Amino acid sequence: MTAPLEGIRIIEVGHMLAGPYCTMMLADMGAEIIKIETPAGDISRSISPHFIGPHNAYFASLNRSKKSVVIDLASDDGHDELVRIVQSAHALVTNLRPSAIRKLGLTYADLRKHNPKIVCVALTGYGLDGPYAEKPAYDYVIQALTGVMALTGDPETPPTKAGFSVVDNTAGMVSAIGLLAKIIQGTGGQVDVAMYDVMLSQLNYLAGATLNSGENVVRQSNSSHPYIVPAQVFPTMSGWLTVFIAHDSLWRNLCEEIGRPEWKDDPEFATMAARRKNRTKVIELVGEELLKESAEHWVSRLVPRGIVAAEVNTLGDALQSNLVKTRELVVPLEGGKDGEPGLRAIASPIRFSDYVPYYRVPPLLNENADEFLGKEVS
Repeated sequence: MTAPLEGIRIIEVGHMLAGPYCTMMLADMGAEIIKIETPAGDISRSISPHFIGPHNAYFASLNRSKKSVVIDLASDDGHDELVRIVQSAHALVTNLRPSAIRKLGLTYADLRKHNPKIVCVALTGYGLDGPYAEKPAYDYVIQALTGVMALTGDPETPPTKAGFSVVDNTAGMVSAIGLLAKIIQGTGGQVDVAMYDVMLSQLNYLAGATLNSGENVVRQSNSSHPYIVPAQVFPTMSGWLTVFIAHDSLWRNLCEEIGRPEWKDDPEFATMAARRKNRTKVIELVGEELLKESAEHWVSRLVPRGIVAAEVNTLGDALQSNLVKTRELVVPLEGGKDGEPGLRAIASPIRFSDYVPYYRVPPLLNENADEFLGKEVS
């Protein structure tokens, strides 16, 4: 099977999450990823307390199927070594600070003389240029600055971050899109992706409400949708249940299943606009009914009626679910040395009709020095 990105060579000068996640997605589609590391290696090689053989679990989750070469980019020899690889590469991805990107010569302006068709992706906090360019940027900070934290959690609790690295991951995906767009164009050039910009763009309809109507979008209790009612999590006799009633017809089905058919045509509840106006009353009454049975019970009753409902799982529950098994979402990483314990990971979310990725273990530090630089692995 021919991989969609077979023959595409991409250099990564990155660390931690956003940059490595971007290139890992491309590796899953068949691109050759050459990870340039310092002698100490990407910090994520040691960030997690969990090791499987020589592999750190955090590092493995972001760097499978790549190749590793140690280069001191700050030295003249290191710059020459980078240029040798750049000459045959289609793209370079970096998520260093703008000052470091320029100092190390990782922009298109620096590299085009060696390869005019190379695509240089700079994934930074606030962009390559401007008064904010050098400010520290981490997922936590971007969630705080863009309003994501202020919109997350219950109104009576402190602002809350998303439970995973939503900014880093999303910025990595957007960077991959920009990179592929420029490769298809075939002219080379600079791609400038800022984590701040990416996260603000994810607030689309909420930002639209503020920009166009002056609405002050605020947190809602129990993860409620700002406009759709009921659409939130509810406590039940056992477990938490999420329900999303997006249409009036589904509201009528819900009323029948929870034993309150008289609510179907009640003018306070019958339409989306009415339920939104009477949000507090709707949530209180529906919540009283849902407390009478378990979340599992309600799922068995509501889902067959076309109602969007699900139990709130832990990550452990999700990874053991039949859905994960049937979608084959947990995959082994192949290619480790004999006797090494097996690594497992989450499969690529992108499926092709004529290609299945081969997921390889992440590279050991400098494992591929001989292949690209003619040096023995130290």
